[in-house]
Amino acid sequence: MTGHSQLTMQVVEHVRGLIASGELKPGDRLPPERELARKLKISRSSLRAGIGFLSAMGVLKSRHGAGTFVSTGPPTLDSNSLTVLGALHGFLPWQMFEARLVIESNVASLAAERATGDHITELAEEVAEMYASLDNPQQYLIHDVRFHRTIARAAGNPILAALMETITANLYDARMKTVHYSVDLKESAEMHREIYRAIRSHNPTGAMQAMERHLNMARMAQAAELGETFETAAPSSSTPRREPKGKTTPKSSASKAND
Repeated sequence: MTGHSQLTMQVVEHVRGLIASGELKPGDRLPPERELARKLKISRSSLRAGIGFLSAMGVLKSRHGAGTFVSTGPPTLDSNSLTVLGALHGFLPWQMFEARLVIESNVASLAAERATGDHITELAEEVAEMYASLDNPQQYLIHDVRFHRTIARAAGNPILAALMETITANLYDARMKTVHYSVDLKESAEMHREIYRAIRSHNPTGAMQAMERHLNMARMAQAAELGETFETAAPSSSTPRREPKGKTTPKSSASKAND
């Protein structure tokens, strides 16, 4: 893990500990940045990276001019519980991806049926930010997380959203450690744009298929980053990767999401 990633996870673990101990509760305001940075002996920019990651995961919420607060939304399943179960029963990364594929492809289909104008605007903004972050994998990952969380909200089913969040939180913990090995995030950004277009068009089948293609590509990419082959990361009977149709050439970041 790079030094930057270690500092980010140091912030994540510190805030997680404050919440677990009850020192921070839903709706509570985080201590000022200067105070937290001094306590953790890190720079304020490193602190902001950690806060950004926690915000992307829905743990924290920033309010302009007021500070950063612990989220007060509906409770989600404890991703740490899944980590413990995984250690006990030997859950493998490909199994986590397979569970995500089953859940999130259907969540995308529901989002295409139910997304509001606000949801579609949020998705467009996150896609544009992904294109603007192609040379910054850590920042790209934050917008990637936010994109998928917006889809979960757009689906309108908090139970499915909680299940999805539990699985993806574990996968993203691993992804934080490997994303800096990524050499080309452009294909990933294009696939996110394809999902966005299907949801914007209220095309449930198209959204489901686009999400399946994206998740299969993501599974292969992470296996490669970990030095595995796709065949060792999943059994041969698992869903094969489907190549996206009609790969497009990205335009300027200001207009990418709205194509």
